[in-house]
Amino acid sequence: MRTGRPRQFDRDEAVIRAMHLFWEQGYEATSLAQLKAVIGKGITAPSFYAAFGSKAALFSEAVNCYLNSHAQVTSSLRDPDLHPRLALEMTLINSAKMQYEPGHPRGCMVTLSVAFPCQNDSDILKPLEGSRQRTLEGIRYCIQRGIDNGELINNEATLALAACFDSFLMGISTLARDDVPLEEVLLSITQIMKLWDSARL
Repeated sequence: MRTGRPRQFDRDEAVIRAMHLFWEQGYEATSLAQLKAVIGKGITAPSFYAAFGSKAALFSEAVNCYLNSHAQVTSSLRDPDLHPRLALEMTLINSAKMQYEPGHPRGCMVTLSVAFPCQNDSDILKPLEGSRQRTLEGIRYCIQRGIDNGELINNEATLALAACFDSFLMGISTLARDDVPLEEVLLSITQIMKLWDSARL
């Protein structure tokens, strides 16, 4: 009985390589030819579609891979066992360090997707949009915990700090892409955390 040729590539590794390519240049700018090249092993278009279904389907897999790995640097935002200020500062520091790590593109794939909009397949970016929303909600959660435990002033200015910290976090991607030294970014995190301190009772 003929079983057909086995795949000549590691599928999990192929998804990671595709993730790096999408991370670097966005969905629409990434061509099938480029995806085939990074997967390697002489993969043909029919083999590509047999393995992944479509470019959009592979992108979705790549996004899930990112969200389940690199994006977990924001998980401390929702850790009730951490002091809220520490949870926020840890997220900023860990995110910055991740975005500068060797072995993958600079910046954050979740944030950079804003700069690479999809004209025809906007729905495929929804998981990334959802991730950004969860991060903002996590920052708000930290601030609300600070208010609830009596550390922070309960007013509109304090609540507005969530947008400040979220904007700073997203801005790290630009700094990383522009080769601003990581040490400078880490020092800036120390400075922006003073916004939290300024809202103390």
